[in-house]
Amino acid sequence: MKLTLTLSCPDRPGIVQAVTTFLLDERANIVEAAQFNDVDTGLFFMRVRFDLLPGGPGAAGIEERFATVADRYAMTSRFRPSDARMPTVLMVSQIGHCLNDLMFRWKSGLLPIDLKAVISNHDAFQSLVEGYGVPFHRVDVTAATKEGAEARQLEIIEAAGAELVVLARYMQILSDPMCRRLSGRAINIHHSFLPSFKGARPYYQAHDRGVKLIGATAHYVTADLDEGPIIEQDVARADHSMDPQTLTALGRDVECVVLARAVKWHAEHRILVDGHRTVIFR
Repeated sequence: MKLTLTLSCPDRPGIVQAVTTFLLDERANIVEAAQFNDVDTGLFFMRVRFDLLPGGPGAAGIEERFATVADRYAMTSRFRPSDARMPTVLMVSQIGHCLNDLMFRWKSGLLPIDLKAVISNHDAFQSLVEGYGVPFHRVDVTAATKEGAEARQLEIIEAAGAELVVLARYMQILSDPMCRRLSGRAINIHHSFLPSFKGARPYYQAHDRGVKLIGATAHYVTADLDEGPIIEQDVARADHSMDPQTLTALGRDVECVVLARAVKWHAEHRILVDGHRTVIFR
């Protein structure tokens, strides 16, 4: 069986030896390992992917057997199957490039996710989603119905067993309780310009200011709007010859790539949250 161990703890000597000795005793063959010592926080992060060989104790109870190591070093740790596809729910409104890109990558086997459902407050992409054989749920949201709508969305998410929720250009602000329920398992994508433009038609604002770089940011969702731990960012060059439509198309391409990377890394358990930042073992 293939497993992935992720952990974080206060940094001190002996951690790597303790982990690798434990895995040796479990008859594990390590196939990938990475670590990071954050000198600013004094924390240690590690990700190990390994195969369990015949003749060992096996995967059952491995977390319990590791508890003595975890307790000794005050670790937060977790073992997960390396080859399991992560149950995922996508949320979208009326801009569909990220939705379409993620669904194509999923269907093509390019993302290690198990797409369980799509939730939208519009029906613009119902036929697209159902064409992929994925359940589509329309949940309308207004100021008056927001609490009930979010309760229904959470029902769908939990019924799907979703370990990841992706806001693929879902143009509604999630409430604080919703953000807390999805903490650590919800990823958002948004345009990020230098300088940043807020409000409607950001690419038109960027064109008006003559920007030379446009970009996108994928981050975890928190109650602080667009301020969650950043997972991935990228930019593309722009110049004076590009009209707003060209900038929009270019920016959407960047958004798709950035979001897909974030989803892949999360589903492969490569991301550990370090306060307001992330450690990503690519």
